[in-house]
Amino acid sequence: MTIPNHSKTEHDKPVGHPRAHEPVMAQEVVQFLCAKRPLRIVDATVGTGGHAAALLAAAPEAACLLGLDRDGTALAVAAKTLSRFGSRVILHHGDFADLTAAMRHAGFAEIDALLADLGMSSFVLDDPNRGFSLRLDGPLDMRMDQQSPTCAKDLVNDASEAELARIIWAYGQEPAARRIARAIVTARRHREIATTGELRSIVEGVRGRARRGRIHPATRTFQALRIAVNHELEQLGWMLEKAPALLSPSGRIAIIAYHSLEDRPVKKRFLELAASGEFNMPAGRLLRPCPAEVARNARARSARLRCLARVAS
Repeated sequence: MTIPNHSKTEHDKPVGHPRAHEPVMAQEVVQFLCAKRPLRIVDATVGTGGHAAALLAAAPEAACLLGLDRDGTALAVAAKTLSRFGSRVILHHGDFADLTAAMRHAGFAEIDALLADLGMSSFVLDDPNRGFSLRLDGPLDMRMDQQSPTCAKDLVNDASEAELARIIWAYGQEPAARRIARAIVTARRHREIATTGELRSIVEGVRGRARRGRIHPATRTFQALRIAVNHELEQLGWMLEKAPALLSPSGRIAIIAYHSLEDRPVKKRFLELAASGEFNMPAGRLLRPCPAEVARNARARSARLRCLARVAS
């Protein structure tokens, strides 16, 4: 197993003992991706290794898995999680655009099974130092890759009011985007907005406090800033454009999305590819987690799994 070196920052330090991340719809992912007994597997969002371990356990013993992730800290955990598979695992610190280079490094000419889980890991969400959580106060960071130069604090304090409003509306679909952007700009005139708690309070001042049984009023704003900081939709666009051509004959791809901004382009691209006659969707257009999984893991409730297979020539 190989994993590139990466320098840690103070935000890489784990806080306490975050709960283990349960891979979403693992049974459905394994059932689809391992149906053709793949030998070259790519988990493009390997995280802490939950899906990867399930895929390797179900695949032939000769199968190898290439795991990519932008989060170096999660990769270190994945290395431990997957250590029992030895040389069958190669881990690469990078994003979707690094996939072809990582494949060359791993000796993969093509891919038999490809997974991308677009959700956030509990490992990251439950660490307040990473700045993703609404519940836990911490530095306003939100970078998936701690080596990235721009964090959410930079965006919140430096972007213009118009740009903030655009981001919050486009990536969060927040109806009060303009008012929230104006409130952020007003607040930062007095002092830098440095923590998730400060940003949460600003949004609550516009939208009101959270009500029982409702999503928190700052959820859409946090989502929008996270997407912008990490260029998530651009990354997804690259994956949807390039990855299908990397599949072997009978190769398969599965993507798990969690909101419509992710799911719409996945659906559109898969339908286009299926219409070409070179691919089909043997698992149906959309799979959702079963009620038992949602009851066990609330973070699975919004998951949407779409699957695509290359038609063997």
